Amino acid sequence: MSVAIMRARLTPEDIARLVKGATGEERADAARKVCFKIGDACLTDAERDAARQVLAFMAEDAAATVRHALATTLRNSANLPRDIALKIAHDIDDVAAPLIADSPVLTDDDLVALVRAGSVRKQVAVASRIEITTPVVRAVVEVGAEAAVARIARNDGAEFDRTAYEVALERFGDRGAVVDAFIDRAELPASVAERLVTLATDAALNRLARRHALPPQLAIELSGGTRERAVIDVLDQAGCAADVRRFVQQLSLNSRLTPSLVLRGLCQGHMKFFECAMAELAGLPPEKAWVLIHDAGPLGLRAIFERANMPMRICPAARVAIETYHDLELDGRRGDRARFTRTMIERLLSRSLGLGRDDKEYLLEKLDALAESAAGEAASATRRPSTPHEAA
Repeated sequence: MSVAIMRARLTPEDIARLVKGATGEERADAARKVCFKIGDACLTDAERDAARQVLAFMAEDAAATVRHALATTLRNSANLPRDIALKIAHDIDDVAAPLIADSPVLTDDDLVALVRAGSVRKQVAVASRIEITTPVVRAVVEVGAEAAVARIARNDGAEFDRTAYEVALERFGDRGAVVDAFIDRAELPASVAERLVTLATDAALNRLARRHALPPQLAIELSGGTRERAVIDVLDQAGCAADVRRFVQQLSLNSRLTPSLVLRGLCQGHMKFFECAMAELAGLPPEKAWVLIHDAGPLGLRAIFERANMPMRICPAARVAIETYHDLELDGRRGDRARFTRTMIERLLSRSLGLGRDDKEYLLEKLDALAESAAGEAASATRRPSTPHEAA
């Protein structure tokens, strides 16, 4: 951008204020005007070189107000030269934070370096970006301050992987701000939801239930200490996610993979959960555990029960549940999962199969909940106005 072109777009007073303004505020006003022109322009190579010189000049201004005007005005601009963006990003926090939070010019490597430099304000700015890739998320959770980790935990645009979740909760799982932030995420893997069940305070339980559409009784059960029931409810809501094996490993690491929990999962038709749990407890590869569990004869299931140190008294109940699982089919109709679970529970409760009192009560409660849900859907369907086709 030549001086002549710049002069044609700015008044002589603007140029004078930019170069010789008596106060930082005067130069900042001129800087904003220059930045708006540069941000909107489609520049030739020559003009881009001239614009770079103007921006570099402003980035060196002694007044923070001028540098701040430069950062805020071009915070979303793809035309900002990267070297200028980096200079601003490494400026004082007040100047750098707005640009760090929004600039499309900064690369993942730039953002990781800013996080590792240690400024909490800049870490929070990185954690506030609309989209954050996994490498940057990992850097924040590994070295970031609590405020930055809480901010990125709440940010649905941050791409968390299993390692990032683990590191964040290992470092700050005892901090309410971070736990609450994870609860506020739109979606959570089943293993993380289970971990939050163990970490959340009673005050956070209602929020956990509301945010992730968990059953209303979950908060009551958790506050009453029956967390084993809550884990199965979390698994229900996770919809038997693809990371069920990791979910099971997390339970095992926390010494929560109990025989009662494994049986309750099976009784609700969570076969993948049961298979992974038995493989984990028996120390077998999943494919070998599958063969033993689904053996049509009497030996396979008993063998894996013995290897996993599962109580033999519940083996008959598990066998009936497995046979029922193979007898029933999901037909693809609306609510078929609920019908499938209801039928399995009814068959189990109709026989004396070594189920403990607590387990029977739990299954009865699930039946009641399914019945209430079905009644509510039926009432809703009755109130819905008929379409002309239906009326005919």
